[in-house]
Amino acid sequence: MNMKNFLLCAIPLCALAPLNGAEEAVEKTAENALFTVNNLWIMIAAMLVFIMNLGFATVESGLARAKNCTNILFKNLLVPAIGILTFAVCGFGLMYPEGHWGIAGVFGFKAFGLTPPDGSPEAFNGMFTYWSMFFFQSMFAATAATIVSGAVAERIKLNSFLLFTLIYAAVVYPVIGSWGWGGGFLDKMKFHDFAGSTFVHSVGGWGALAGVILLGPRIGKFVNGHSMPIMGHSMPLATIGVFMLWFGWFGFNGGSVLSADPAMVSYVLVTTTLGAVAGIIAAMFTSMFVLKKPDLSMTLNGCLAGLVGITAGADCVSIPSSILIGAVAGIIAVLAVLCFDRLRLDDPVGALSVHLCGGIWGTLAVGIFSVNPDHTILKQLIGVVCAAVAFPCALAIFYVLKKTIGIRVSVDEELRGLDLGEHGMEAYAGFQIFSNQ
Repeated sequence: MNMKNFLLCAIPLCALAPLNGAEEAVEKTAENALFTVNNLWIMIAAMLVFIMNLGFATVESGLARAKNCTNILFKNLLVPAIGILTFAVCGFGLMYPEGHWGIAGVFGFKAFGLTPPDGSPEAFNGMFTYWSMFFFQSMFAATAATIVSGAVAERIKLNSFLLFTLIYAAVVYPVIGSWGWGGGFLDKMKFHDFAGSTFVHSVGGWGALAGVILLGPRIGKFVNGHSMPIMGHSMPLATIGVFMLWFGWFGFNGGSVLSADPAMVSYVLVTTTLGAVAGIIAAMFTSMFVLKKPDLSMTLNGCLAGLVGITAGADCVSIPSSILIGAVAGIIAVLAVLCFDRLRLDDPVGALSVHLCGGIWGTLAVGIFSVNPDHTILKQLIGVVCAAVAFPCALAIFYVLKKTIGIRVSVDEELRGLDLGEHGMEAYAGFQIFSNQ
Protein backbone atom coordinates (compact mmCIF):
# COMPACT_ATOMS: atom_id res chain seq x y z
CA MET A 1 0.00 0.00 0.00
CA ASN A 2 1.42 3.39 -0.93
CA MET A 3 1.63 6.28 1.49
CA LYS A 4 -1.35 8.12 0.09
CA ASN A 5 -3.72 5.12 0.39
CA PHE A 6 -2.44 4.35 3.88
CA LEU A 7 -3.22 7.87 5.03
CA LEU A 8 -6.66 7.79 3.49
CA CYS A 9 -7.51 4.56 5.33
CA ALA A 10 -6.13 5.74 8.67
CA ILE A 11 -7.85 9.13 8.80
CA PRO A 12 -11.52 9.51 9.80
CA LEU A 13 -13.88 10.52 7.00
CA CYS A 14 -14.46 13.87 8.67
CA ALA A 15 -10.82 14.72 8.09
CA LEU A 16 -10.81 13.93 4.36
CA ALA A 17 -11.79 17.43 3.28
CA PRO A 18 -8.81 19.14 4.91
CA LEU A 19 -6.47 16.43 3.57
CA ASN A 20 -7.73 16.80 0.01
CA GLY A 21 -7.27 20.53 0.29
CA ALA A 22 -3.71 20.02 1.50
CA GLU A 23 -2.97 17.64 -1.36
CA GLU A 24 -4.29 20.11 -3.89
CA ALA A 25 -2.15 22.84 -2.37
CA VAL A 26 0.94 20.63 -2.56
CA GLU A 27 0.20 19.70 -6.18
CA LYS A 28 -0.38 23.34 -7.07
CA THR A 29 2.90 24.33 -5.44
CA ALA A 30 4.73 21.59 -7.35
CA GLU A 31 3.17 22.72 -10.64
CA ASN A 32 4.16 26.32 -9.98
CA ALA A 33 7.72 25.26 -9.13
CA LEU A 34 7.98 23.19 -12.32
CA PHE A 35 6.57 26.05 -14.39
CA THR A 36 9.11 28.45 -12.86
CA VAL A 37 12.04 26.12 -13.54
CA ASN A 38 10.97 25.48 -17.14
CA ASN A 39 10.42 29.18 -17.76
CA LEU A 40 13.77 30.06 -16.21
CA TRP A 41 15.60 27.56 -18.44
CA ILE A 42 13.98 28.96 -21.59
CA MET A 43 15.04 32.50 -20.63
CA ILE A 44 18.62 31.39 -19.84
CA ALA A 45 18.76 29.49 -23.15
CA ALA A 46 17.60 32.63 -24.98
CA MET A 47 20.43 34.59 -23.35
CA LEU A 48 22.91 31.95 -24.52
CA VAL A 49 21.58 32.26 -28.07
CA PHE A 50 21.87 36.04 -27.80
CA ILE A 51 25.60 35.79 -26.99
CA MET A 52 26.03 33.98 -30.31
CA ASN A 53 25.79 37.40 -31.95
CA LEU A 54 29.16 38.20 -30.39
CA GLY A 55 30.46 34.91 -31.75
CA PHE A 56 29.31 35.75 -35.27
CA ALA A 57 30.84 39.22 -34.99
CA THR A 58 34.26 37.93 -33.95
CA VAL A 59 34.34 35.01 -36.39
CA GLU A 60 33.40 37.19 -39.35
CA SER A 61 35.68 40.09 -38.46
CA GLY A 62 38.59 37.74 -37.72
CA LEU A 63 38.26 35.97 -41.09
CA ALA A 64 37.99 39.27 -42.96
CA ARG A 65 40.69 41.87 -43.56
CA ALA A 66 41.42 44.56 -40.99
CA LYS A 67 40.23 47.34 -43.31
CA ASN A 68 36.69 45.92 -43.15
CA CYS A 69 36.58 45.00 -39.47
CA THR A 70 34.50 47.95 -38.23
CA ASN A 71 31.97 47.43 -41.02
CA ILE A 72 31.46 43.80 -40.05
CA LEU A 73 31.14 44.64 -36.36
CA PHE A 74 28.60 47.34 -37.22
CA LYS A 75 26.49 44.91 -39.26
CA ASN A 76 26.54 42.35 -36.48
CA LEU A 77 25.37 45.00 -34.04
CA LEU A 78 22.49 46.09 -36.27
CA VAL A 79 21.30 42.65 -37.37
CA PRO A 80 19.98 41.52 -33.96
CA ALA A 81 18.43 44.95 -33.42
CA ILE A 82 16.57 44.76 -36.73
CA GLY A 83 15.78 41.05 -36.40
CA ILE A 84 14.32 41.26 -32.89
CA LEU A 85 12.35 44.45 -33.57
CA THR A 86 10.78 43.16 -36.79
CA PHE A 87 10.03 39.84 -35.08
CA ALA A 88 8.12 41.79 -32.44
CA VAL A 89 6.23 43.87 -35.00
CA CYS A 90 5.19 41.09 -37.38
CA GLY A 91 7.55 38.10 -37.49
CA PHE A 92 6.27 36.36 -34.36
CA GLY A 93 2.69 36.67 -35.54
CA LEU A 94 3.58 35.24 -38.96
CA MET A 95 5.62 32.37 -37.54
CA TYR A 96 3.12 31.35 -34.85
CA PRO A 97 -0.32 32.16 -36.27
CA GLU A 98 -2.09 29.90 -33.72
CA GLY A 99 -4.47 28.41 -36.25
CA HIS A 100 -5.01 31.62 -38.24
CA TRP A 101 -3.90 30.33 -41.63
CA GLY A 102 -4.65 31.83 -45.02
CA ILE A 103 -4.14 31.01 -48.72
CA ALA A 104 -4.55 27.25 -48.39
CA GLY A 105 -2.51 27.10 -45.21
CA VAL A 106 0.73 28.36 -46.72
CA PHE A 107 0.77 31.73 -44.99
CA GLY A 108 -0.02 32.26 -41.36
CA PHE A 109 -1.73 35.49 -40.39
CA LYS A 110 -2.26 36.93 -36.93
CA ALA A 111 -2.57 40.45 -35.62
CA PHE A 112 0.72 42.31 -35.81
CA GLY A 113 2.51 42.97 -32.56
CA LEU A 114 2.72 40.88 -29.42
CA THR A 115 -0.67 39.80 -28.12
CA PRO A 116 -0.82 37.00 -25.55
CA PRO A 117 -3.72 34.59 -26.17
CA ASP A 118 -6.70 35.03 -23.85
CA GLY A 119 -5.00 38.13 -22.49
CA SER A 120 -2.77 36.06 -20.23
CA PRO A 121 0.91 35.42 -20.99
CA GLU A 122 0.81 32.28 -18.82
CA ALA A 123 -1.97 30.81 -20.97
CA PHE A 124 0.36 30.42 -23.95
CA ASN A 125 1.94 27.14 -22.83
CA GLY A 126 1.90 24.99 -19.74
CA MET A 127 5.70 25.00 -19.66
CA PHE A 128 6.57 28.68 -20.02
CA THR A 129 5.07 32.09 -20.70
CA TYR A 130 4.21 33.80 -23.96
CA TRP A 131 6.96 36.34 -23.34
CA SER A 132 9.60 33.66 -22.84
CA MET A 133 8.59 32.05 -26.14
CA PHE A 134 8.94 35.36 -27.97
CA PHE A 135 12.24 36.13 -26.24
CA PHE A 136 13.68 32.73 -27.21
CA GLN A 137 12.41 32.67 -30.79
CA SER A 138 13.40 36.28 -31.50
CA MET A 139 17.04 35.27 -30.98
CA PHE A 140 16.64 32.61 -33.67
CA ALA A 141 15.26 35.21 -36.07
CA ALA A 142 18.32 37.40 -35.53
CA THR A 143 20.63 34.40 -36.07
CA ALA A 144 19.14 33.52 -39.47
CA ALA A 145 19.79 37.04 -40.78
CA THR A 146 23.31 37.16 -39.32
CA ILE A 147 24.38 34.15 -41.41
CA VAL A 148 24.08 36.25 -44.57
CA SER A 149 26.42 38.93 -43.22
CA GLY A 150 29.64 36.93 -43.38
CA ALA A 151 29.08 35.56 -46.89
CA VAL A 152 28.62 39.03 -48.41
CA ALA A 153 31.35 40.69 -46.35
CA GLU A 154 33.92 43.16 -47.70
CA ARG A 155 31.96 44.41 -50.72
CA ILE A 156 28.27 44.99 -49.92
CA LYS A 157 26.77 48.43 -49.31
CA LEU A 158 25.72 48.88 -45.71
CA ASN A 159 22.30 50.41 -46.44
CA SER A 160 21.47 47.64 -48.95
CA PHE A 161 22.42 44.93 -46.48
CA LEU A 162 20.35 46.46 -43.71
CA LEU A 163 17.31 46.75 -45.99
CA PHE A 164 17.73 43.12 -47.02
CA THR A 165 17.94 42.10 -43.37
CA LEU A 166 14.77 44.02 -42.57
CA ILE A 167 12.71 42.28 -45.27
CA TYR A 168 14.25 38.84 -44.81
CA ALA A 169 13.82 38.77 -41.04
CA ALA A 170 10.35 40.30 -41.14
CA VAL A 171 8.77 38.08 -43.79
CA VAL A 172 10.88 35.31 -45.37
CA TYR A 173 12.26 33.66 -42.24
CA PRO A 174 9.03 33.64 -40.19
CA VAL A 175 6.79 32.46 -43.04
CA ILE A 176 9.06 29.52 -43.91
CA GLY A 177 9.55 28.76 -40.22
CA SER A 178 5.79 28.68 -39.67
CA TRP A 179 5.48 25.72 -42.03
CA GLY A 180 7.22 23.55 -39.47
CA TRP A 181 7.40 25.29 -36.11
CA GLY A 182 4.13 27.21 -36.37
CA GLY A 183 1.89 24.21 -37.00
CA GLY A 184 2.01 24.41 -40.80
CA PHE A 185 1.95 21.66 -43.43
CA LEU A 186 5.47 20.42 -42.73
CA ASP A 187 4.59 19.96 -39.08
CA LYS A 188 1.46 18.03 -40.01
CA MET A 189 3.45 15.64 -42.23
CA LYS A 190 5.86 15.08 -39.29
CA PHE A 191 8.89 16.71 -40.85
CA HIS A 192 11.44 17.10 -38.05
CA ASP A 193 13.80 20.01 -37.46
CA PHE A 194 14.49 20.03 -33.75
CA ALA A 195 16.42 23.29 -33.37
CA GLY A 196 16.91 24.82 -36.80
CA SER A 197 19.27 23.05 -39.22
CA THR A 198 16.55 23.81 -41.78
CA PHE A 199 14.53 26.78 -40.58
CA VAL A 200 17.46 28.82 -39.26
CA HIS A 201 20.71 27.66 -40.83
CA SER A 202 19.69 26.56 -44.30
CA VAL A 203 17.27 29.50 -44.62
CA GLY A 204 20.15 31.82 -43.71
CA GLY A 205 22.43 29.88 -46.06
CA TRP A 206 20.05 30.19 -49.00
CA GLY A 207 19.91 33.95 -48.43
CA ALA A 208 23.71 34.05 -48.32
CA LEU A 209 23.96 32.14 -51.60
CA ALA A 210 21.68 34.63 -53.35
CA GLY A 211 23.76 37.54 -52.10
CA VAL A 212 27.06 35.96 -53.14
CA ILE A 213 25.78 35.27 -56.66
CA LEU A 214 24.44 38.78 -57.29
CA LEU A 215 27.36 40.58 -55.62
CA GLY A 216 30.14 38.73 -57.38
CA PRO A 217 33.59 38.01 -55.92
CA ARG A 218 35.86 40.45 -54.14
CA ILE A 219 38.50 42.22 -56.21
CA GLY A 220 41.54 39.97 -56.47
CA LYS A 221 39.82 36.78 -55.36
CA PHE A 222 39.86 35.08 -58.75
CA VAL A 223 42.77 35.80 -61.09
CA ASN A 224 43.17 34.05 -64.45
CA GLY A 225 40.74 31.37 -63.41
CA HIS A 226 42.53 30.63 -60.14
CA SER A 227 41.25 31.21 -56.63
CA MET A 228 43.63 33.44 -54.70
CA PRO A 229 43.78 33.23 -50.91
CA ILE A 230 42.67 36.38 -49.10
CA MET A 231 43.73 35.83 -45.52
CA GLY A 232 41.72 36.93 -42.53
CA HIS A 233 43.44 39.47 -40.30
CA SER A 234 42.97 37.80 -36.89
CA MET A 235 42.77 34.07 -36.30
CA PRO A 236 42.61 34.65 -32.51
CA LEU A 237 39.38 36.63 -33.03
CA ALA A 238 37.97 33.89 -35.25
CA THR A 239 38.86 31.21 -32.71
CA ILE A 240 37.28 33.15 -29.85
CA GLY A 241 34.17 33.54 -31.97
CA VAL A 242 33.88 29.81 -32.64
CA PHE A 243 34.15 29.00 -28.95
CA MET A 244 31.54 31.68 -28.23
CA LEU A 245 29.20 30.19 -30.82
CA TRP A 246 29.78 26.70 -29.45
CA PHE A 247 28.90 27.95 -25.98
CA GLY A 248 25.76 29.67 -27.26
CA TRP A 249 24.73 26.50 -29.07
CA PHE A 250 24.03 24.85 -25.72
CA GLY A 251 21.16 27.32 -25.40
CA PHE A 252 20.27 27.03 -29.09
CA ASN A 253 19.76 23.26 -28.90
CA GLY A 254 19.20 22.80 -25.17
CA GLY A 255 16.51 25.46 -25.09
CA SER A 256 14.74 23.86 -28.05
CA VAL A 257 13.61 21.06 -25.74
CA LEU A 258 11.13 23.78 -24.66
CA SER A 259 11.25 22.58 -21.09
CA ALA A 260 13.82 21.92 -18.38
CA ASP A 261 13.26 18.17 -18.63
CA PRO A 262 16.52 16.88 -17.09
CA ALA A 263 16.86 13.74 -19.21
CA MET A 264 16.15 15.35 -22.57
CA VAL A 265 18.12 18.57 -21.99
CA SER A 266 21.20 16.67 -20.82
CA TYR A 267 20.93 14.24 -23.75
CA VAL A 268 20.66 17.09 -26.25
CA LEU A 269 23.70 18.81 -24.74
CA VAL A 270 25.69 15.58 -25.10
CA THR A 271 24.73 14.99 -28.76
CA THR A 272 25.41 18.66 -29.51
CA THR A 273 28.88 18.47 -27.99
CA LEU A 274 29.73 15.21 -29.75
CA GLY A 275 28.62 16.64 -33.08
CA ALA A 276 30.93 19.61 -32.60
CA VAL A 277 34.02 17.66 -31.59
CA ALA A 278 33.49 15.12 -34.38
CA GLY A 279 33.27 18.01 -36.86
CA ILE A 280 36.57 19.40 -35.57
CA ILE A 281 38.45 16.13 -35.89
CA ALA A 282 36.99 15.29 -39.30
CA ALA A 283 37.69 18.77 -40.72
CA MET A 284 41.26 18.68 -39.42
CA PHE A 285 42.05 15.36 -41.10
CA THR A 286 40.24 16.37 -44.29
CA SER A 287 42.20 19.62 -44.55
CA MET A 288 45.44 17.73 -43.92
CA PHE A 289 44.60 15.28 -46.70
CA VAL A 290 43.43 17.89 -49.22
CA LEU A 291 45.68 20.84 -48.39
CA LYS A 292 48.66 18.84 -47.03
CA LYS A 293 48.60 20.86 -43.79
CA PRO A 294 46.03 21.26 -41.01
CA ASP A 295 44.17 24.48 -41.74
CA LEU A 296 42.84 26.38 -38.70
CA SER A 297 40.05 28.22 -40.50
CA MET A 298 38.82 24.97 -42.05
CA THR A 299 38.93 23.24 -38.67
CA LEU A 300 37.05 26.08 -36.99
CA ASN A 301 34.36 25.82 -39.64
CA GLY A 302 34.34 22.07 -39.11
CA CYS A 303 33.29 22.71 -35.52
CA LEU A 304 30.47 24.99 -36.63
CA ALA A 305 29.40 22.58 -39.37
CA GLY A 306 29.23 19.76 -36.83
CA LEU A 307 27.00 21.92 -34.65
CA VAL A 308 24.76 22.86 -37.57
CA GLY A 309 24.55 19.23 -38.68
CA ILE A 310 23.45 17.85 -35.32
CA THR A 311 20.96 20.65 -34.67
CA ALA A 312 18.07 19.06 -36.59
CA GLY A 313 18.24 15.71 -34.83
CA ALA A 314 19.93 16.34 -31.49
CA ASP A 315 16.89 14.95 -29.68
CA CYS A 316 16.24 11.83 -31.75
CA VAL A 317 19.53 10.27 -32.88
CA SER A 318 21.75 7.88 -30.96
CA ILE A 319 25.11 8.81 -29.46
CA PRO A 320 27.14 7.02 -32.17
CA SER A 321 24.94 8.64 -34.83
CA SER A 322 25.58 12.12 -33.43
CA ILE A 323 29.32 11.53 -33.79
CA LEU A 324 28.91 10.31 -37.37
CA ILE A 325 26.64 13.22 -38.29
CA GLY A 326 29.15 15.73 -36.92
CA ALA A 327 32.07 14.02 -38.68
CA VAL A 328 30.34 14.02 -42.06
CA ALA A 329 29.44 17.69 -41.57
CA GLY A 330 33.10 18.50 -40.87
CA ILE A 331 34.20 16.75 -44.05
CA ILE A 332 31.50 18.51 -46.06
CA ALA A 333 32.58 21.89 -44.67
CA VAL A 334 36.11 21.51 -46.08
CA LEU A 335 35.12 20.02 -49.43
CA ALA A 336 32.33 22.54 -49.94
CA VAL A 337 34.75 25.47 -49.56
CA LEU A 338 36.85 24.05 -52.38
CA CYS A 339 33.74 23.38 -54.47
CA PHE A 340 32.42 26.92 -54.08
CA ASP A 341 35.85 28.25 -55.03
CA ARG A 342 35.70 26.24 -58.25
CA LEU A 343 32.29 27.72 -58.93
CA ARG A 344 33.81 31.20 -58.39
CA LEU A 345 31.46 31.90 -55.49
CA ASP A 346 33.34 34.10 -53.03
CA ASP A 347 32.36 33.46 -49.41
CA PRO A 348 34.94 35.06 -47.09
CA VAL A 349 33.92 33.17 -43.94
CA GLY A 350 32.59 29.84 -45.25
CA ALA A 351 28.97 30.55 -44.36
CA LEU A 352 27.68 28.60 -47.37
CA SER A 353 29.73 25.54 -46.44
CA VAL A 354 28.78 25.64 -42.76
CA HIS A 355 25.18 26.80 -42.70
CA LEU A 356 23.75 25.87 -46.11
CA CYS A 357 25.55 22.59 -46.76
CA GLY A 358 25.68 21.68 -43.08
CA GLY A 359 22.01 22.53 -42.65
CA ILE A 360 20.94 20.40 -45.60
CA TRP A 361 23.04 17.47 -44.39
CA GLY A 362 21.71 17.77 -40.84
CA THR A 363 18.13 17.81 -42.09
CA LEU A 364 18.60 14.70 -44.23
CA ALA A 365 20.54 12.98 -41.45
CA VAL A 366 17.38 12.93 -39.32
CA GLY A 367 15.72 10.73 -41.94
CA ILE A 368 18.74 8.40 -41.94
CA PHE A 369 19.58 8.14 -38.24
CA SER A 370 16.48 9.09 -36.22
CA VAL A 371 15.15 6.45 -33.83
CA ASN A 372 11.63 7.73 -34.55
CA PRO A 373 10.06 5.77 -37.47
CA ASP A 374 7.95 8.82 -38.40
CA HIS A 375 11.12 10.65 -39.48
CA THR A 376 11.72 9.39 -43.02
CA ILE A 377 14.28 10.53 -45.56
CA LEU A 378 11.47 11.50 -47.98
CA LYS A 379 9.82 13.82 -45.45
CA GLN A 380 13.17 15.39 -44.63
CA LEU A 381 13.95 15.87 -48.32
CA ILE A 382 10.62 17.62 -48.80
CA GLY A 383 11.56 19.92 -45.93
CA VAL A 384 14.89 20.75 -47.58
CA VAL A 385 13.12 21.62 -50.84
CA CYS A 386 10.54 23.78 -49.05
CA ALA A 387 13.26 25.69 -47.18
CA ALA A 388 14.96 26.34 -50.53
CA VAL A 389 12.10 28.74 -51.27
CA ALA A 390 14.23 31.18 -49.30
CA PHE A 391 16.68 31.30 -52.21
CA PRO A 392 14.38 32.83 -54.86
CA CYS A 393 12.94 35.13 -52.21
CA ALA A 394 16.41 36.39 -51.27
CA LEU A 395 17.40 36.59 -54.92
CA ALA A 396 14.38 38.79 -55.63
CA ILE A 397 15.14 41.09 -52.69
CA PHE A 398 18.78 41.50 -53.65
CA TYR A 399 17.89 41.97 -57.33
CA VAL A 400 15.45 44.79 -56.59
CA LEU A 401 18.02 46.45 -54.34
CA LYS A 402 20.69 46.04 -57.03
CA LYS A 403 18.52 47.71 -59.65
CA THR A 404 17.45 50.55 -57.39
CA ILE A 405 20.04 51.67 -54.83
CA GLY A 406 22.79 49.22 -55.77
CA ILE A 407 24.28 46.53 -53.56
CA ARG A 408 28.04 46.78 -54.17
CA VAL A 409 30.43 49.50 -53.10
CA SER A 410 32.66 51.24 -55.64
CA VAL A 411 36.03 49.81 -56.66
CA ASP A 412 37.87 52.61 -54.85
CA GLU A 413 35.88 52.09 -51.67
CA GLU A 414 36.45 48.33 -51.75
CA LEU A 415 40.19 48.78 -52.19
CA ARG A 416 40.44 51.36 -49.36
CA GLY A 417 38.22 49.30 -47.14
CA LEU A 418 34.62 49.64 -45.98
CA ASP A 419 35.69 50.92 -42.57
CA LEU A 420 36.75 54.24 -44.07
CA GLY A 421 34.30 54.22 -46.96
CA GLU A 422 31.13 53.39 -45.02
CA HIS A 423 31.98 54.57 -41.49
CA GLY A 424 34.86 57.03 -41.69
CA MET A 425 36.84 55.17 -39.04
CA GLU A 426 39.28 52.30 -38.64
CA ALA A 427 39.14 49.32 -36.33
CA TYR A 428 42.87 49.60 -35.65
CA ALA A 429 43.61 53.30 -36.10
CA GLY A 430 47.31 54.07 -35.91
CA PHE A 431 48.52 50.46 -36.19
CA GLN A 432 50.67 50.39 -39.32
CA ILE A 433 51.03 46.64 -39.11
CA PHE A 434 47.56 46.36 -40.59
CA SER A 435 48.05 48.91 -43.36
CA ASN A 436 48.47 46.22 -46.01
CA GLN A 437 45.35 44.35 -44.97
